[in-house]
Amino acid sequence: MLNLLWLLLGGYVAGILLPLCLQGRPESQRLTSSVAAIVATSAGVALGLFGLTSLEPVTGSLASTIPQLTLAIRLDSLAAFFVFTISLVGLAASIYAIGYLRHFEGQTSITALGSLFNAYLLCMTFVVLANNGFFFLLAWELMSLLSYFLVVTQHQKAEVRYAGLFYVIMTHIGTAFIVVAFLVFFQSAGSFSFEAFRHPGHPLSEGMRTLVFLMTLIGFGTKAGIVPLHVWLPYAHPVAPSHVSAVMSGVMIKTAIYGLIRVYFDFFGGQFPWWWGFTVLFLGATSALLGVMYALMEHDLKRLLAFHSVENIGIILLGIGAGMIFQSYGLKELAALGLLAGLYHTINHALFKALLFLGAGSLLYATQTRNMEEYGGLLRRMPWTGFFFLIGAVSIAALPPTNGFVSEWLVFQTLFLSFQIPTVFLKLMLPIAAAILALTGVLALACFAKAFGIAFLAQPRSTHARHAEEVPVPMRMGMGILATLCVALGIAPMVVPLLDRVIASLAGISIASKVLAIDGWALAPVNVEFSSLSTPVLALLLVVSAILGWGLAVALGGRLTTRRSKSWGCGITLTPRMEYTATGFVQPIKRVFSTIYQPTVKLETEFLAESRYFAKRRHFEFHIEPIFEKYLYDPLVAFFGTMADRLKVIQGGNLHLYLTYIFVTLIALLLLAV
Repeated sequence: MLNLLWLLLGGYVAGILLPLCLQGRPESQRLTSSVAAIVATSAGVALGLFGLTSLEPVTGSLASTIPQLTLAIRLDSLAAFFVFTISLVGLAASIYAIGYLRHFEGQTSITALGSLFNAYLLCMTFVVLANNGFFFLLAWELMSLLSYFLVVTQHQKAEVRYAGLFYVIMTHIGTAFIVVAFLVFFQSAGSFSFEAFRHPGHPLSEGMRTLVFLMTLIGFGTKAGIVPLHVWLPYAHPVAPSHVSAVMSGVMIKTAIYGLIRVYFDFFGGQFPWWWGFTVLFLGATSALLGVMYALMEHDLKRLLAFHSVENIGIILLGIGAGMIFQSYGLKELAALGLLAGLYHTINHALFKALLFLGAGSLLYATQTRNMEEYGGLLRRMPWTGFFFLIGAVSIAALPPTNGFVSEWLVFQTLFLSFQIPTVFLKLMLPIAAAILALTGVLALACFAKAFGIAFLAQPRSTHARHAEEVPVPMRMGMGILATLCVALGIAPMVVPLLDRVIASLAGISIASKVLAIDGWALAPVNVEFSSLSTPVLALLLVVSAILGWGLAVALGGRLTTRRSKSWGCGITLTPRMEYTATGFVQPIKRVFSTIYQPTVKLETEFLAESRYFAKRRHFEFHIEPIFEKYLYDPLVAFFGTMADRLKVIQGGNLHLYLTYIFVTLIALLLLAV
C-alpha cells in the first residue's frame, strides 16, 4: 500500500513540476504532464482496489507545526471506493489530454494546464483520504481553488471570467457551511481527528446534530449541485477544458457525496431521525426532475451535460435518502440496498458522464463550437466519437445493457420496498419518488435522442461540421476505456461485492449474497421473490434479437444489396434548413411544462417591399426564465449590494479610525470571553 501511495504522490508531483522545467516546449509539456498523471492515476486505481479488498483500514499520519493540523490519512473501504473512482476517471481523462491539449497550443499556457490538472487530481484524492478535519478542509479548499483556475483557463473571454467568479463564490459559500459543521464537531470532540469525531468526549445534543446535518447538507450540496444550489454547474462546466469538465462532473461533485456519507453513516454511526432521510430524498427527487427538464432546453452541448449532472446527483441522493429512511427504522438490509444503489450509480455516473464530456470535447475539437445547431452529419465524419458518444447516451438514458440501467433499476427497487416502513406517509412518498424517477428517465431518453440525433445524424448544418475530422488516437482511447466500462458494468456488475465491503462498514450488514442471486447471474433487491434481473441474460437476449432480426430480413428479402439514392423531398432538393432543430425537437415538452419553464418567445418578420404577404426574413429567439437566479440569487445579491453600500460610511480613509475599530472589537471579544 505504501509503495502505491508513494507512486501516486510521485506521479502527481512530477506532473506538477516537470512542465515548469520545460518552458517553451509545449509538446514536451503536454506529454510529460499527461504521462505523469497516467502513472499516478494507475497507482490510484490499484490503491483503491487494495483498500476495497483489505480486511482492515490502513492509516498513516505526519505531524505538522500548525496547531490542530495533522496530515493524517485513512484508507478504509469508503475512501478506497472514491479513490478508485477518481483515479479511474482521471486515468481516462489523462490519456485523452495527450491529444486534446493540442487544442490549446498557442491559446493558453500548456504549462499551467498540465501542472494544475495534476495538482487538482492530487488534492481530490487527499480529500477522500484525509483522516483529520483540518487536513480535509485544506485539501477541499485547494481542490476548489485549483478547479477555479482550470475553469478560467481561457480567461480572455468575458463569459469564462463570469463563470469562474460565479463558481468560486458558490464553492466558498459551501465551504463556509462545512467549516461550521466541523467546528461543532471540534467543540464536542476537542480535536479535528476524524476518530474523535466518531467517538466524541461530549456527544452532540439533538439540536447540534440537526445543525450539523443542515450545515453539511448545504455545504456539500453546493459542491454536488443539488437544487437550488446547482446554479454554478451550467456556467462552470461548459467553459472549462473538456477533460477538466469530465473530471469535475464525473468525480469532483462526487466528493460531496463522499462527505455526506462520511458524516451521516460514519461520524453519526447511522443514527438519525427519519426526516433527515426524507429531506435528502426530497432534494434528490427535485434535483433529478428539474435537472433533466432544464437540460432538455439546452442547445449548448456542455451546458446540457452540466444540467444532467444535477439530474444524476438527484438519482444518487434518491438511493442514499431511501437508505437513510430505512436505517432510521432499523431496516438494515434495505438501508444497505439504498446505499448500494446510490454508490453503484455514483461510479456509473462518473463513467458515462466523463465519457459524454470527453465526447463533447471531441466535437468541440473538430468543429470549434458547442452549439448543437451547428452540428449534423458528424457520424459519417467522426464514427468513433459517434459510437462512443452513443454508448454514453444509452447509459445516461438508463437503457440496457449499460451500467446506467442497472443502478437506476436498483434505485427503483429500493423505493418500491417502502411497504415495509411502518409509517403511512413514507409508504406513499417513496413510490411517488419512484414515479418522479420514471418521468426523469423518459425525459433523459428524449434529451439524448435530441443530443445524438441533432449532432451526428442528418446533414451538416455548418461549414465546421462539413469539414470535421475524427479526433486523434489518444482522445479515442480515453473515450474507449470509459465506453468499455459502461458496457462491462451493465452486463456483469462485478462491482457489487466490492461495494458490499463499503456498505458493510457503514450499515453494519453484508448483502452481497442476497443481491447477487443465482450464483451471480442475477441481481435481486435483497429478496429474489420480490423481483430479479439477470443482466447477462438480458444482454444476450438483445444480441440474439438483433441477429434474428437480421436473419429474418435476409430470409424474407433475399440477398442484401446496397442502393444509394437521394431522399424524396416532395420534388425539391433537401437542405440542412429543412432538418429538425434542437428547438423544434423539444417544442412539445416545452409546451407541456411551460409553467415551470416560463419561456419567452420572440419572432420578428421582415416582409418584402413589394408585398406584406411574403416574408423576406424571420428571426426567432427562445429564452427560458432562470427561475432560481431571478427569484433567489438576484434578490440576495441585491440585498448584500445594498448593505455594502450602506456600510461604506465606515470607510473614512483615516488610519486612526481603523485602529479604533480594531481596539473596540478586541475589547468586545475580551468581554465575551470572560
